[in-house]
Amino acid sequence: MARSRLGPQDITAKLSELSGWSVNADGTAISRRFVFRDFSEAFGFMTRVALAAEALDHHPDWSNVFRTVEISLSTHDARGLTELDFTLAVKIDAIAGQVN
Repeated sequence: MARSRLGPQDITAKLSELSGWSVNADGTAISRRFVFRDFSEAFGFMTRVALAAEALDHHPDWSNVFRTVEISLSTHDARGLTELDFTLAVKIDAIAGQVN
């Protein structure tokens, strides 16, 4: 299902509603780094994010090194950012708030 790509003004407005997320140089993705107390806490966070992502059928690009999780969101079929990326970012922030 194709989604509508957001324009620069919409991205700026949506980004202002989030904390800790940044947009990449070409405006096609948002990203954030999360640091937890240990690997177990980071992995638990990733598990909960995976369930939320699956429910939205929208999956992050991410990496995990010990207690650090880096997440990048972009809608690949739109070749940029859509409303779905920001919806998932809000859910990810809520999950992080439950962990910390």
